[in-house]
Amino acid sequence: MADSNLQIVQQNIHQRQSVGHLIEPAPNAEQLELAFQAALTAPDHHRLKPTHFIVVSADQRAAFGELLAEAVQNLGEMDPIQVERVKTHPFRAPLLVLAVTRFVEHPKVPTFEQTLSSGAAIQNFLLSLQAQGFASMWRSGAVVESKLLKQKLGLQPDDLISGIIYIGTAAKAIAPRAEKSTEAHVSVWQAF
Repeated sequence: MADSNLQIVQQNIHQRQSVGHLIEPAPNAEQLELAFQAALTAPDHHRLKPTHFIVVSADQRAAFGELLAEAVQNLGEMDPIQVERVKTHPFRAPLLVLAVTRFVEHPKVPTFEQTLSSGAAIQNFLLSLQAQGFASMWRSGAVVESKLLKQKLGLQPDDLISGIIYIGTAAKAIAPRAEKSTEAHVSVWQAF
């Protein structure tokens, strides 16, 4: 890889961060397809492709907010203020994508590997969006455990909603990340 390409890739990785205030524009269908294609290149033992995505477009956000409110009530949330607040969550961004891990029974690929594969797919998805000039926020919370939510989305009870990804354009410039030392996170193994 040429030094300039390496620099571009490294810069994209280092600049990616969660952005909470997202506005239009959101990716169009072609841009979103590029991100999905990137996601599906993630490491995937035996090519099981456990990662799936569900797109919630701008015109479906209100209905999705109602579904989220119903799901949190089903989980036991009784505070009407909190229930109403959940209805507004989809309006944090012009586009939402749910990332789902659909576990596949396989004698050589345990579920934890499939979960990790899905996480790698999501990171590729986020990096592709970043490279195209978009920003995102990967959120989860108790609602992703809701059996009712899974049912209404056509998922199986054992499927894992890995998160709700909010996508759009950053409303303001984001300060670059500070460089992090790897010292506390990397060690070198030696035989004794």
